Amino acid sequence: MKNLNFKKFLLPFSVALAVGFTACSQKAGKDSKGSKDDFVSIFDGKSLKGWEGDENYWKVENGVITGEITPEKPLEKNSFLIWKDGQPGDFEFKASFRISESGNSGVNYRSEKLADIPFALKGYQADIDGKNNYTGQNYEERKRTTLAYRGESATVNTQPNASDPESFRANVQRNAWQSREVTGSLGSSDELKGKIKSGDWNEILIVAKGNSLKHYVNGVLMSEVLDNDTVNRSDKGYLGLQIHTGPPMKVEYKDIFIKLN
Repeated sequence: MKNLNFKKFLLPFSVALAVGFTACSQKAGKDSKGSKDDFVSIFDGKSLKGWEGDENYWKVENGVITGEITPEKPLEKNSFLIWKDGQPGDFEFKASFRISESGNSGVNYRSEKLADIPFALKGYQADIDGKNNYTGQNYEERKRTTLAYRGESATVNTQPNASDPESFRANVQRNAWQSREVTGSLGSSDELKGKIKSGDWNEILIVAKGNSLKHYVNGVLMSEVLDNDTVNRSDKGYLGLQIHTGPPMKVEYKDIFIKLN
């Protein structure tokens, strides 16, 4: 048997191994910093698979999720299209939305289902409306109401006896939770409103991490809440898209992604 020159044999193998290891390391480094691939699509663009809601008001039309109130089908109570595949705590959520001028909607998160009303949620909401009076604010549906108006950085504190229903109701005045402190400005509401496109597609991003809740529209921070209210805050829960009672309206959502942290 002919003797092999192991040095010649191992050299190219070692080079190949080193190149492969370097490539893997570079890929791992890129992923560890976060990339678009960290976001997972939760809408297939064709159906409501993975979601549940009242299909009298929700459907997929032209590749987008559409919520619509018509004169023939008025809505008596706020209704949600609810994501069925999890109750995320820390996450980033992004989607594109378009809403009619008369529309009222929003993205609820860390929310609870109501036992007595089908497809109803209570919890944090990234507010959206067609006139863009409220788009971007943090409004807590069926709970503490407004936590931060658009343009506000706010800290929410525990109201003494807030677990008592009468005390809780008394702490809501002019549709806002009174145990909140505005700690900073992100810009005036009107200035930020100018960053939102009326009647066209906009991108919403929600970043929930611990008790920090941030709402962005088109890459601009619209409101942020530091929720120190240990009695009433929620650390995880359902995610849902809202249609609000009122006049005929239409809201559309597409390109819906979530990244769990």
